[in-house]
Amino acid sequence: MPAANALAPRPLGRSGLLVSTLGFGAAPLGDLYARLDEAQAVATVEAAIAGGVTLIDTSPLYGHGLSEHRIGAALRRVGSDQVILSTKVGRVAEPFAGRGDGSGYLGGLPHGMRFDYSYDGAMRSLEQSALRLGVDRLDIVLIHDVDVWTHGEAMIEQRFGEAMNGAYRALERLRAAGAVRAIGVGVNEAAMCERFARAGDFDTMLLAGRYSLLEQPALASFMPLALEKGIGLMLGGVFNSGILATGPVAGAKYNYNPAPPDILARVTAIQAVCTRHDVPLRRAALHFPLGHPAVASLVMGAVSPAEVEDQIAELSKAVPAALWAELKALGLLGADVPVPA
Repeated sequence: MPAANALAPRPLGRSGLLVSTLGFGAAPLGDLYARLDEAQAVATVEAAIAGGVTLIDTSPLYGHGLSEHRIGAALRRVGSDQVILSTKVGRVAEPFAGRGDGSGYLGGLPHGMRFDYSYDGAMRSLEQSALRLGVDRLDIVLIHDVDVWTHGEAMIEQRFGEAMNGAYRALERLRAAGAVRAIGVGVNEAAMCERFARAGDFDTMLLAGRYSLLEQPALASFMPLALEKGIGLMLGGVFNSGILATGPVAGAKYNYNPAPPDILARVTAIQAVCTRHDVPLRRAALHFPLGHPAVASLVMGAVSPAEVEDQIAELSKAVPAALWAELKALGLLGADVPVPA
């Protein structure tokens, strides 16, 4: 059985929702890096729910709808009463337009996806998601990928305006009507989280890769603002695309690309501290973000029941305070960076 702290419910900001400390991130279920066996994909979701994970996050992007289909299949087998479902808007499926390329998914469904941050686009996207998932309610809805990483500097102002004038108004209306319980954004950049937080009334944000044991660019400005506004944070990418899970091995990935020498050197130094305290690097990387009071849940991807079980096990094991102290003493963490108690 997992230790209580591994899956203990945490408040998602001021939304009134309680989410498990470990969430399930369903991007890999869309055949992100490999074509998954259907039964294994569904079994992975079932294992997460059986293990006590209550937060499941997905998106129409993930496998062009395949991730949502697989989650729906699992929910039909085990039920959805205890599950907090999160999905995203910003893309609309076009079933007969051809899949095209550029999404980055190795497999998935043969349906096209187009960006649409309009009011009507958000409503249509949610309708499609509900049909794929086979549900009649969605708990959390995030505006997806309004960031420079996705759209580039030349388009970001237009996309931000479309999202705030369109999708945000749709989600705000649905929340006011009680149709969804929390609204937010899901992006790869702390600066865009902060911009949205100042522009609207959001309950939660899913930030990928920008608050980890390796780097904390979100700490100085955005995370204090999240605390001030009662925005509960879901964190993705806490392994920085892999290097904090694999260590500084040959071919280690950072931000979805081969890690550059300076990153390899920094991770080597962090791993040496972990080794001296007999703590695997991946365990320290999982525990570290939970030291910040704005963080509600770690949204972790998995492609097998064994991976889910490993994440629960690592979060169930303690990390000594002396490890964090040594990282700070060596300058590998800033003196003001919060760490787990």
